[in-house]
Parts: sequence; structure tokens; C-alpha cells
Amino acid sequence: TSHQQLRSEPNVYIGGMSDSIQTIIIEPGLGRTILLIVAHADDPVLFLGGTIALWANAGWRVVCVRVTDDRWDSLALSEADTIAANTAEFRASSKILGIDVIDDWHYATDTLADISEVTLRDRCIRAVRTYRPYALVTFDPYSLYGEDNQDHLMVARAVDESFWTSQFDKHHPEHLAEGLEPHGCFERWYFGRPVGRVTDVIDISATLNRKIDAALCHLTMLKNFVNQLRMQAHTGGWTVPIFDDAAAHDLRPLMELFLTGQASATGQRHGLTAAEEFRVVRFGGLSGMLPNYGTKAD
Repeated sequence: TSHQQLRSEPNVYIGGMSDSIQTIIIEPGLGRTILLIVAHADDPVLFLGGTIALWANAGWRVVCVRVTDDRWDSLALSEADTIAANTAEFRASSKILGIDVIDDWHYATDTLADISEVTLRDRCIRAVRTYRPYALVTFDPYSLYGEDNQDHLMVARAVDESFWTSQFDKHHPEHLAEGLEPHGCFERWYFGRPVGRVTDVIDISATLNRKIDAALCHLTMLKNFVNQLRMQAHTGGWTVPIFDDAAAHDLRPLMELFLTGQASATGQRHGLTAAEEFRVVRFGGLSGMLPNYGTKAD
């Protein structure tokens, strides 16, 4: 499919799967809302920073929920200082990407598996009913492999179920008593390592540098990440100068290598210079019905 195509959908989507992969241009937002629910501060930029920047450029209102406070993701800092640093860096990164609203839930990081999934789902339903998004965006609960972060998995399952439970008037009637109303999202966008099956590809060549700049705001988390890489390499008997240089001097060369390489490899699969991949479900997987049985408002 040409990258000039605008969201044409010749196939009926079943369970988020289609017969083809489409490369799309982000359509004008017209003030509509994207609700992105993630576990950690660096998830938005690392998984879909280029796409977020394109949404912002196109006039979408991007709301980002961060479920945890990232209190342990640092090197040689106290817990309190880690929370403060990661929160400040998250806000700086979000500003570069164009995120409009940040909603922090302050759960302890790396412990979401200890929380009731129904409790977490309740928070997600409330967010859907509060922000009333056109699209709900989160981790793919059906990632094929490589997802070893329990926080990601917990958020994925809770958000996925909240998509349909937020529409039921008997799920959490206390929300309705507070003035909220059931809400149905038209689209669900899933990202992951990798997604269960790619349906939509976004060309991020125009926003890749912005993604890198936003990622480099996360100095606290990135220093911890580099330290982990150095420890693993040392255990294997390796010395990797680019990791040592990043730890001691400048993180940019390493992050440019990682993020450019990742976006380039993704793009090559679809004939693009740089890209991000998603599994997108529109109208609950029944979008093929709309042109045959419905009429779209102007």
C-alpha cells in the first residue's frame, strides 16, 4: 500500500488482524483525543515516540497515563531522588513529543503483578470515561516474544479489557454517579516487542530526530540501562567501548545508534527509511461494515 494512502480499509479486521499491512499518514486530529496508557516514563518515546510527534503535529490531543513512578530505575540515587528525576525527565520528554496531558498514577514500579488486575482495570475504565478518546493506545497483550516486563503485561491486559468494559453501564456505576458516562473508543493501537501481528506502519522519518531528542531527556533511566549493558557484557567477558563512553561522557551516540537502527530496520521491512509498527483494531474489528451499512458525518 502506498505511504500516501489515508486510512483506507479494504479488509475486514478480525481480532486485530488483516490480510495486508497498510502504511498510513496520520490524519488531522481536529481536537480528538489519543489516550496512551503506559507503565514507565520512557515507554512512550522508545516504543512510539515518532508516531506521538506526528499525532501532535496533526492536531491530536495526546493524553498519557504513566501507571508507575519508576522509583527504582536509576543508578546510585535514593528512591526519592529517583522518583523526582524520572518524573521531571518524563515531563521534559513529553513536551518535546507534544503530549498535552500527563496523568501519573504513582504505583510502585516493577510491582504491578502484585496488584489486582480488576483494580487496575477500574483505573483504566475511569481514564477512558474521563478523557473519552477516539483511540486507546497501549502494549500489545499478544506480543509474539521478548516481553519480559510484568508491568507491561499487566497494563496491556487491564487496558485491553477496559476497552469494552468502559462501555457497560453496570461496570463501576460509581463512575456514573460522579457524572462520568460510558464511552466507546473507535480505535485501539497496540505496540510491543513486537506486536502480535502488524497491521499499520507509520513513516517516522520526519520525526526520528525529535524521538531521539526526547529519549535523551531520560538521563536517569538511560544511565541505569547502560550500566545493565556493561554488567552483562562484563559477565560474558566483553568490553564494549561505546557503552563505556556513554556511561562516562555522552549518551547521544549510543541512543542514535539504537533508535536509528531500530527505526531503519523496521522501515526496511516496508520500503521506508524509518518506521514504527502497530497492531490497530478499528470499530472492534468490524470496520469493513461501515462503508456498506453506515454513513459518516462530515
